[in-house]
Amino acid sequence: MTRVAARLAAILLVTPALAQQDEPVGCDKFKLPIEAERGLLLAADAATVDSGAAIAPPLGRAVTIKLAPLLDAKLLMTPERTPKPDTKAGFVRVAAPALSGPHRITVTAGGWIDVIQNERFVKSAAFSGAKGCEGVRKSVTFGLEAAPFIVQFSGVPADSIGMVLTPP
Repeated sequence: MTRVAARLAAILLVTPALAQQDEPVGCDKFKLPIEAERGLLLAADAATVDSGAAIAPPLGRAVTIKLAPLLDAKLLMTPERTPKPDTKAGFVRVAAPALSGPHRITVTAGGWIDVIQNERFVKSAAFSGAKGCEGVRKSVTFGLEAAPFIVQFSGVPADSIGMVLTPP
């Protein structure tokens, strides 16, 4: 029984380390093309807004959203994924896009992205992420209606997050 317990403990200790090693590294590891979004996120003309601000699509430039500790962020809905301790959260209100259809949200930092439209979460249609790519951490596609929506961030390890919203 002691050997079984020791092996189980070893597996449990090694598994998280292996999971982190398996995460792709580098800008060329994204499943979706990110060159245009990365250019916008690295540009010096990003607007900085407070959490809760209203913005309008499409975003021809990046927006940096100031974040706060989860309890101070006043999120409109409880995040679908429980945030890690000591991370930040925030949101922006986005005016209705001109057309319904897929839109990509590309961000500079890790964390969870919830999109809320018509008072319910919108499920993501595609996801791509990688570490070690300056300016971009992940890009997520959501099918949106031509109606206002909210982009909510949680579990972000930084005080702010850069975002661009583009049609794919």
